[in-house]
Amino acid sequence: MEQIRPQQLAEWLSDDSRKKPVLLDVREPWEFELCKLPGSLHIPMHLVPLRSNELKPDDEIVVICHHGRRSMQVAMFLERQGFSSLINLTGGVSAWADEVDPNLPRY
Repeated sequence: MEQIRPQQLAEWLSDDSRKKPVLLDVREPWEFELCKLPGSLHIPMHLVPLRSNELKPDDEIVVICHHGRRSMQVAMFLERQGFSSLINLTGGVSAWADEVDPNLPRY
């Protein structure tokens, strides 16, 4: 599994020559409602085993949480399920607010 910094992800998302990754946000619903990256797919961590069929195993998937710990666990789980291109957002939405979008609400 790879790691990506928020600034690297922002550059990827703004690069029209590259296919966009699936942004999988695994935080709790209240966290997702408070702040999220545009276009994110929300599947809370505890529901990923039940809803992983909503994801394509060959897609590039960036897994997102608050600080990068839960997303790392989900990425490792999906890797064991046969998903081939998983990327953890290092520092999560907290780091995204620090490095990319200072207007993103913090908690």
